[in-house]
Amino acid sequence: MRPGGLAAGGLALALLTGCAQSVDPIERLSEKAAQRVRPHEAAVPAERAAYLRWGLTAPLAPAPKPSRASPAKAAGRGLPPVVHRVRTRDKVVFLTYDDGAEKDPRFVDMVRELRLPVSVFLTDSVVGPGYGHFARLRSAGAGIQNHTLDHPSLRGLPYAGQRAEICGQQDRLRARLGARPRLFRPPYGAYDTTTRRAAADCGISALVLWRASMTGTGELTYAQGGDHLRAGDIVAVDPDESAGLPLRRRTLRLLRRVQEQGLTVGRLEDYV
Repeated sequence: MRPGGLAAGGLALALLTGCAQSVDPIERLSEKAAQRVRPHEAAVPAERAAYLRWGLTAPLAPAPKPSRASPAKAAGRGLPPVVHRVRTRDKVVFLTYDDGAEKDPRFVDMVRELRLPVSVFLTDSVVGPGYGHFARLRSAGAGIQNHTLDHPSLRGLPYAGQRAEICGQQDRLRARLGARPRLFRPPYGAYDTTTRRAAADCGISALVLWRASMTGTGELTYAQGGDHLRAGDIVAVDPDESAGLPLRRRTLRLLRRVQEQGLTVGRLEDYV
């Protein structure tokens, strides 16, 4: 056998017996990924890898099929209810985001990969030319809801002005995203009976406030007393991108708190 042939044969033998190991960690990962697995087993490591990649030590528990929910009853005939939390025995909380100022594409990846059922309440004047970002977020599974055209404090404004703010954003969201919001969050949580009447006339079925909120620095605060999350809580994540942590890091901190308290994330639109 020629010397060249001997060398080639030795290399082939080494590869077949596993003696020639790559020193490149990327190559080793590729080899592991290429190992044959049964189809029903392949999805489990991939799903787990997504949670690990985002900084969670375990996947979020899947949300249960929604039980019969009973939002707060309307105080006036024909007016949409005002909901701070959902009355449910399901161990779920609801993640909501306001305004639309922060447009981090990595947050879209986070929602898609973790399958987070978040709800986003958008203000037209804040979103500006960024509706494409929220189209991608909607495609990733986010619910798109109404937060007025210009973010005014509605309480005390005349009916015509309140209706213009709410109905105007309904029209804008339909035109830009094809969304037909059923839920409305009044800016600053400020509303009155006129707000509810105008919202009803714009096709809104509920006003959504919150029981807990996460600040820009990642701290959780609680309305109406309390010091921990409870089943059915609606959580508002602070929209101020200049306040501290990026949106995805605040969300990660919130998800860890949710898991610590034996809860998971539900889809608000399934309950309200």
